[in-house]
Amino acid sequence: MLLSEANIPVNRRDRSPPVLKTVRILGIPVAALTMDQVIETIACWVETKGKHYVCAADVHSIMLARDDSAHRKALRHSDMILPDGTPLVWLSKLRGEKQIERVCGPDLMLRLLAFSAKRGWRHYFYGGSEGVAQKLAQQAAALCPGIIIAGTDCPPFRPLSDEEKRTAIERINDAAPDILWVGLGCPKQERWMFESLPKLDGVVAIGVGAAFDFHSGRVKRAPPWMRSNGLEWLYRFLSEPRRLWRRYVYLAPRFLVLGLLDTRSGRSLRRRA
Repeated sequence: MLLSEANIPVNRRDRSPPVLKTVRILGIPVAALTMDQVIETIACWVETKGKHYVCAADVHSIMLARDDSAHRKALRHSDMILPDGTPLVWLSKLRGEKQIERVCGPDLMLRLLAFSAKRGWRHYFYGGSEGVAQKLAQQAAALCPGIIIAGTDCPPFRPLSDEEKRTAIERINDAAPDILWVGLGCPKQERWMFESLPKLDGVVAIGVGAAFDFHSGRVKRAPPWMRSNGLEWLYRFLSEPRRLWRRYVYLAPRFLVLGLLDTRSGRSLRRRA
């Protein structure tokens, strides 16, 4: 059920957004916030009609940034990088960030859709396989009365021509969304937001990857008990071993080793200081 996990926080329209506290994980500044603080921050951006984009970074995204300068640049120019992965939260807590929570794209989508239902925010879904964005919009409209769907677009998987890119931006701007959900997968969605934001009108773009497939019903998500115990990765790996084996068998252990070494190095520097 699309909104089964939605827990709407208190309306804070008259307050400033929380301070965007970050913790550097292998050189990438990850937001050390709770889910409610992330929603409050995005709400402030929506109400002030500014241009912003948000990346949800998991182990794969952080490790890719070490080797791919374009992806690293896209992450570092974003307005907020969410800890979309339990290992990022573990490392952050080892470094003293006790209040940080995992904020993954699918969960954030659930919460923001519910939060915005009575606030008149306009949503646009850009991404997914053919028909997925439309199905997602139907699910949101059916299960969240009052939600405003400004438009949907499923771009072809191949690289787009300059004309196709320009036309897509025009369609989005004509629809005038407040929230632009981008589901192109990592690293494509991060680069798209980095390159497209200057051409977009005041909008908050949020890269959520697999959320399109999960909430449209195209792909089954891990059960709640696995998600709450940091085992969603295992469910995804068992569901798609050919596609995800390198991510979980090679990148994840490497990330943990490098992250622990980085944490230990940081502690040593602080003690010497």
